[in-house]
Amino acid sequence: MSDTPQSRGPAQGGSTESRGAEPQYRAQGAAPGIPRQRDSQVPEATGWVGWIAFAGVIMIMVGAFQAIAGLVALFQRGFYLVTESNLIVNVNYTGWGWVHLALGVLMAAAGFGVFAGQMWARVTGVVLAGLAALVNLAFIPAYPIWSLILIALDVIVIYALVVHGREMKSAY
Repeated sequence: MSDTPQSRGPAQGGSTESRGAEPQYRAQGAAPGIPRQRDSQVPEATGWVGWIAFAGVIMIMVGAFQAIAGLVALFQRGFYLVTESNLIVNVNYTGWGWVHLALGVLMAAAGFGVFAGQMWARVTGVVLAGLAALVNLAFIPAYPIWSLILIALDVIVIYALVVHGREMKSAY
């Protein structure tokens, strides 16, 4: 038997990989025999970090779109396809305008928090995206295609934040 690092055991400075054992992870600068423990709180960053960043950008954009829809509802009521009485929820356009405006501002703020990997921003983003989807569902008669696009974007945001949101913290 030769005296190579692979043929020696771990006690003699060899590798455990040749025997099928799990490799030992060492902290930078740690002694060779001391295993490094992985941080179980934050998963390693994967390719999904891009999707989380995408969710943050979409949250900012959807927030801006919601705010614009709110401002239009406040200042130009004749813009929409139906009158206030033909909406699913019988609320005047001024009420819808304030709801859209508030959701938009909050969604954009949470989008910036997602970039920082903040847990509060993820939770707020999921709740606001869910609320925005419901509001846009009720707003479909007034602005059908736009409402459906915003609902689809809200679903993408919810998916990215719920499934892969923790990875953003380890990326930065």
